[in-house]
Amino acid sequence: MRIELSIVTALLVAGAASAQEKTISFPSAVSFETGDTWAYKGRKFRLFGVQACLRNTIYRAPDGAEADCGLQSIGSLAALFSTGSIGCQPVGTAKDEATFVVCAAQVGSATIDVGTALISSGAAFAATFPSGAPVSAAYAVAETTARENGSGLWAGRFTHPVSALLGEH
Repeated sequence: MRIELSIVTALLVAGAASAQEKTISFPSAVSFETGDTWAYKGRKFRLFGVQACLRNTIYRAPDGAEADCGLQSIGSLAALFSTGSIGCQPVGTAKDEATFVVCAAQVGSATIDVGTALISSGAAFAATFPSGAPVSAAYAVAETTARENGSGLWAGRFTHPVSALLGEH
């Protein structure tokens, strides 16, 4: 019941925010902070329902090479921004005043959901509520599919960012 109430509350906040602000288009030249957060024109934006790999955590590739897992996520987000037009709809405000957004990318003739693209490719993960329940069921399914297919980061070893943030590692 608490989870359903949280989801309803999030949707109400999202509806109120979207009624107040129109879609924001971004050029590829934004300042990436993490694989789910960037700054543009003095404002911070964060993908709603998406959790990037944490900066300064280790990703071990199948060949044993090590890299900063957070930088891997940033690279994937930056690559999406460089492929074409990104448009985002504000859906709320985070505790740190970042604007939560849901974004679409125009890649060739296709329009793709940025969160789904990052998560299904194994570059990011489905964010959760503190209870551990996913913020987005669709993103949770995309993460499960990426994990089962060994896509992106799932091909190697890393500390799952949600586990780290919830203190489960």
